[in-house]
Amino acid sequence: MAEISIKELSSELRAAIDELKNAGTTKDTGVVIRVGDGIAWIYGLKDAGYNEMLEIEATDGSKITAFALNLMQDEIGAVILGEDTKIKAGNRVHLTGRVLEIPVGPELVGRVVNPLGEAIDGGPAIKAKNTGLIERPAPGVLDRKGVHEPLMTGIVGVDALIPIGRGQRELIIGDRQTGKTTVALDTILSQRGQNMTCIYVAVGQRESKTSQVVQTLKEHGALDYTVVVSAGASTSAIMQFLAPYAGAAIGEYFMKQGKDALVIYDDLSKHAVAYREMSLLLRKPPGREAYPGDVFY
Repeated sequence: MAEISIKELSSELRAAIDELKNAGTTKDTGVVIRVGDGIAWIYGLKDAGYNEMLEIEATDGSKITAFALNLMQDEIGAVILGEDTKIKAGNRVHLTGRVLEIPVGPELVGRVVNPLGEAIDGGPAIKAKNTGLIERPAPGVLDRKGVHEPLMTGIVGVDALIPIGRGQRELIIGDRQTGKTTVALDTILSQRGQNMTCIYVAVGQRESKTSQVVQTLKEHGALDYTVVVSAGASTSAIMQFLAPYAGAAIGEYFMKQGKDALVIYDDLSKHAVAYREMSLLLRKPPGREAYPGDVFY
């Protein structure tokens, strides 16, 4: 019986693919060949771009969003943002012409959101007026102003010996339990009254740890100027992969408003692990230490 059902499925798939070819719509419409582990492999969509949002017609009639991450000659590997149990081989997929974007703006300040900009703090839904692209070109060197204004961390040793400027990146390296998060939190608490919006991005952290961070920010009145983006350890690899991009998109909104933004990623090694997991599912070739080469972007 199992063999018959597999044969029936493959013949249905072949019929669906032949129908697409005959209709000449393979450029903007595709067919799911197989699905599993949050990844859909799609035939067709020859005009799909990297990171482009796709719309999959689920078996229950709903539309599920995915986005293209692996563009191959004969198929596309797309990451599903939603329930992959509703998607089966043979479902139609359409291009949207849009890159993944999330809600951004002052409405997010004081809230805890997931990487898609949805509230996860038990409060009312966020109704933001603006959206920001998850992936956008960085401004060139000539478009950037020189680093001329300090960012006070509130830690005398850091501010005296290795001062950090606004517009600069700083990496905090240390073993476990050496106080990396504490340094980052102290820096957020020191931004009170500095016209600074802070974004704390928790990647792959335990939910209990993130809730402690939120509680600390509340107690010191720092949540009034902070956005917390959380993709906890129990969330999917795709959510953990998207979290730092979401934090950057939120920060870029405030940058465009002429304000300063401090984005803290805690931590990027968990992000690399999530990206590795996703890349292996997408069949990207592993390199040194089995991490894909582009993880070092």
